[in-house]
Amino acid sequence: MAAACALTAALTLLPLSHGGAVTGKVAGSAAQAPTKADTCTDPEASLLPSAVDGPAIADIKRRGKLVVGVDQNSYRWGYRTNDGKQEDLQGFDIDLARAIAADILGSPDAVIFRAIPTNQRIPALDNGKVDLVVRTMTINCARIKQVAFSTAYFQTGQQVLAPKESTITGYDKSLAGKRVCTAEGSTAFEALKNQSFGAVFEDEDDNGPGDRDQLTVPNQLDCLVRLQLGEVDAVVTDAALAAGQAAQDPAVELKGGKPFTTEYYGVAAKLGKDDLVRRVNKVLESYRQGPWLTAYKKWLQADLPGMTKPPAPKYLKS
Repeated sequence: MAAACALTAALTLLPLSHGGAVTGKVAGSAAQAPTKADTCTDPEASLLPSAVDGPAIADIKRRGKLVVGVDQNSYRWGYRTNDGKQEDLQGFDIDLARAIAADILGSPDAVIFRAIPTNQRIPALDNGKVDLVVRTMTINCARIKQVAFSTAYFQTGQQVLAPKESTITGYDKSLAGKRVCTAEGSTAFEALKNQSFGAVFEDEDDNGPGDRDQLTVPNQLDCLVRLQLGEVDAVVTDAALAAGQAAQDPAVELKGGKPFTTEYYGVAAKLGKDDLVRRVNKVLESYRQGPWLTAYKKWLQADLPGMTKPPAPKYLKS
């Protein structure tokens, strides 16, 4: 476990070289942009695909780069290797981001990756630091009021990660009295708020951004480090991410057999950037026909076996 802890800590500390805000026009504020009705029954439904350039695409083409918010610490999804070399980010989400850049700008390398923590995904879009977020971001009814999502590109769900010798059996009464770590702004935290089974999952003393919270952290990988140090008893996160963490550390495992929720990842854009969302949906149409399975086999199949295809797209009527 100590070796794995060293690996994850090293990954967490690796910086990303690109910074600053996205240049070009910025769409209106989220409060002014159109959104879906308050009655939410199908949050995965997105805009119909289109290759027509609008103002958001025009800005990206003028800039010559697509700026994408990603993770650099999620094994298999978006991460850097720890072999002493300066290598590009790699993973399932990174491949998708490159495919979008290739379609819009003609090259998979016409992309700037910006590492953003879990709790900064929406602010990064709102303040114009990134064009898109491709970072294992779950589509749900609350978030579609804050950002515009593409159609779903991956299905997952919440699951409990704990040491193999733990008495925790899953998302159930075995969590009573246990210290459980989640990422701030994550669907895992919301799940525990709705049903905690007596788990301790909120920090009592939060002294602001500089405070080192033990149970709610900026990045979900921080929870694995807390678990390895014995500061928490379990982690609740997406099964897709938890499987990668279990692959990093053989002393931990997913509990409960299967996820206790059904969730879908989408590519997020700022509200109002409809042409960009439609373009991403157009890219996903072709990506599902072959590249998706190629990326799955390369990055995820070893830890998440059994998948044969991506989720089918759902579209709004207009």
